[in-house]
Amino acid sequence: MQIYINEQPHTCEAAIHLHELRDQHKPDADVLIVNGFPAATDQELKDGDRVTLIRRGEQPTAQELEALMIARHTPGVHAKIKHSCVGIAGVGGLGSNIAIALARVGVGRLIIVDFDLVEPSNLNRQQYFIDQIGLPKVEALRDNLRRINPGVAVEIHQVKITPENLSELFGQVDVLVEAFDAADQKAMLANNFLRLPLSTPIVVASGMAGFEPSNSIVTRVAGERLYLVGDGVTAAGPGCGLMAPRVGIAAHHQANAVLRLLLGETPD
Repeated sequence: MQIYINEQPHTCEAAIHLHELRDQHKPDADVLIVNGFPAATDQELKDGDRVTLIRRGEQPTAQELEALMIARHTPGVHAKIKHSCVGIAGVGGLGSNIAIALARVGVGRLIIVDFDLVEPSNLNRQQYFIDQIGLPKVEALRDNLRRINPGVAVEIHQVKITPENLSELFGQVDVLVEAFDAADQKAMLANNFLRLPLSTPIVVASGMAGFEPSNSIVTRVAGERLYLVGDGVTAAGPGCGLMAPRVGIAAHHQANAVLRLLLGETPD
């Protein structure tokens, strides 16, 4: 029978148990994953099973890291998202969180666009660090993403997005994510992108300020190719700032909507 060990095919002449396989191939492994799920006990393996052997604290090679990602996401899921490309327009509170979520998922290529610099006021909700203050956001985020998952290709553009450069920047993506703060910029991006002769979906957000209930943030179909995340009401203003918890909830709604679209599912 044939099984896969860290995503490499291996032929067994006879039936074999998980712990026996570990002892033969990586005796010091203390995390054993079978078909995408950690195995708490020994078990007999079946033809086609995928086994990942991990030693806690060991720095994986690029190939081993890829195998670990496949093991956690299941092979079929990872194969689809690894070859996908997602565009993120704006990498502030929403966009930086979305990018990190998609990098952890293993999306193959991210195109991130933002003209701004990291500022101290960003640190209450955006995925940057104090020593990155003053850097272009796209450069700082690219560096952070490389530390999380070096297998993700990150293309950066430090420019202001306009109707004129929208197609050039995002014309080849599989899904586009709108992650601006200002309502007029959100509308500009969505309206102009939906006018392009593309079938590409766009995931937008509206209403995630303050500390209103978490469950008021939802994902819904807002039109052909258009998916909307948020409560649609709570905009930032005096007495109602943008804060990490609800911004993070909305960002992860958007990231999950992207994931479902890449897997052929409806995000609502």
